[in-house]
Amino acid sequence: MENQRNLILAVLLTIVLIFGWEAGMRYLYPEASRPRPVASTPAPAADPASTAKPTREGGLSNPADVALEVRDLRAALNPAGRVPIVAPGLSGSLNLTGALVDDLVTNRHTATADKASGPARIFSPAGTPAQHFAQFGWVGANAAAGGAALPTAQTVWTAPAGARLTPSTPVTLTWANGQGQTFAITFSIDADYLITAKQVVANAAPTPLRVQPFALINRTDKTASVDTWTLHSGPFGAFDGSVSFGPNYADVLKTGEVGNAGKPNWLGFTDIYWMSAVIPDAGAQRSDFRALGGGVYRADLLYAEAAIAPGKQLTHTTRLFAGAKESDVLDRYESAGVTNFGKAIDWGWFFWFEKPIFWLLKALFKTVGNFGVAIILLTLIVRGIMFPIAQRQFASMASMRAIQPKLKALQERYKDDKPKLQEETMRLYKEEGVNPLAGCLPIFLQIPVFFALYKVLTLAVEMRHQPFALWIHDLSAPDPLHILNLFGLLPFTPPAFLGIGLLALLLGFTMWLQFKLNPAAPDPVQQQVFAIMPWMMMFVMAPFAAGLLIYWITSNILTIAQQKFLYSRHPQMKAMVEKERADVAAAAKRK
Repeated sequence: MENQRNLILAVLLTIVLIFGWEAGMRYLYPEASRPRPVASTPAPAADPASTAKPTREGGLSNPADVALEVRDLRAALNPAGRVPIVAPGLSGSLNLTGALVDDLVTNRHTATADKASGPARIFSPAGTPAQHFAQFGWVGANAAAGGAALPTAQTVWTAPAGARLTPSTPVTLTWANGQGQTFAITFSIDADYLITAKQVVANAAPTPLRVQPFALINRTDKTASVDTWTLHSGPFGAFDGSVSFGPNYADVLKTGEVGNAGKPNWLGFTDIYWMSAVIPDAGAQRSDFRALGGGVYRADLLYAEAAIAPGKQLTHTTRLFAGAKESDVLDRYESAGVTNFGKAIDWGWFFWFEKPIFWLLKALFKTVGNFGVAIILLTLIVRGIMFPIAQRQFASMASMRAIQPKLKALQERYKDDKPKLQEETMRLYKEEGVNPLAGCLPIFLQIPVFFALYKVLTLAVEMRHQPFALWIHDLSAPDPLHILNLFGLLPFTPPAFLGIGLLALLLGFTMWLQFKLNPAAPDPVQQQVFAIMPWMMMFVMAPFAAGLLIYWITSNILTIAQQKFLYSRHPQMKAMVEKERADVAAAAKRK
């Protein structure tokens, strides 16, 4: 039992360390994940009125920036110079100036938990506070040497009259430089989040034209989500088939440019729930990430230079993903040939277990229509599967108690000979058919489930803004009701580690009840540790997603019910536990 208690304590302390460290660092150093200007890459001085800490989800967090974005969008989204985009997954427009994809909102996700808040914005035009756009074009030595002109970000392209980009109607933008070359970009869109850009250069001049097609994504870090060691926010991509969650914005800012080794399969920027990435066809030569100053960054994709002979044309196709990181959608694109696109969601070490958990959660949600109820049902299923193991654990505990007198006799006999004591103890275990570690198996099996659910609740956009009941309107966010501000009646928000809500209080209370049913530890130090552990976990877990706390509370309640049931089946075990607790209490009084 002492070994088992030590193991339980080690597991709990590990959980505290893993999650408490992140919460503590985020509180003590809230700006640690934000890029800092360095001498080699000076950035404009920040306006104190417009600076704001990044949020967990990302997006503009400063009211002044939000107001400015609304005003700028009204001016920038002039229908006269744009081609509407109307698709099931995305809506917005193409900018004829520069042939930019700079206006996109996702139709499946709202900006906030309020259903009336409108769609979540993915792309915004250059110059707006939430700047984020994609561009497709060409560079070449001819233009640099004063030869054939190439289109730029200021070039005004021509679209067919009444053009609308829909899944059934591609749109071709054209521009002629007056020197014999004609440039065209044909945009098409699917029902989800993929836009395809087919770039064509036709050379009718008498001399060859040398060009390099490119694609880029440009964005500000003002809308970036918080970058932590468990949740990456910033540049990322797949190179030679290996997905890389890095570098972060600070790395790019420090050097000004970060080149990517290996063939680019796709690259771009990610937040927790959203991503933008360019996906090249064959012939992509290199890619890199750049800091442009003022908190603006760019992901560049460059194809190999090609010579277009007179009367010939050059075609390249690049795809653009801009939208929500929906697991099923990303997996479909991967099945269609986009290398490791499903791994754009950073599931982590337990991805092999997290995806089945996620699949089961979604299946339960489809059945009951409430993700909170689905989490409770998932907990019931997990505990049900583990119940036979729990019974064996209980039997192991009973066996260990039955041989306690023999163990004490061995400890007295060989108290000065530790190797001999260990040898005789193992022989006793073998003769009695007792496995001292059998009771630890349920704990080890719970760890992957816990981490899997933690990742699902923090990463899966499908969980975003999912309500449960009463005051829980977003299972992916912390409990909004805090005890210290009287559930919102007092006009202040407690720090994260003091934001104790009702769910955190229930977690501490149910864990305390669970520990009360366990035998009392004979060691006074262990008694003190187990006495404060429920309340320590209450503080550690308070800032985490409400769905995770609901899972743990439900698990605690089921564990208590399971212990009560097993004690009723084994009254002699209950009597032994009560006697041990009474003996420990009496010993404490005597001291």
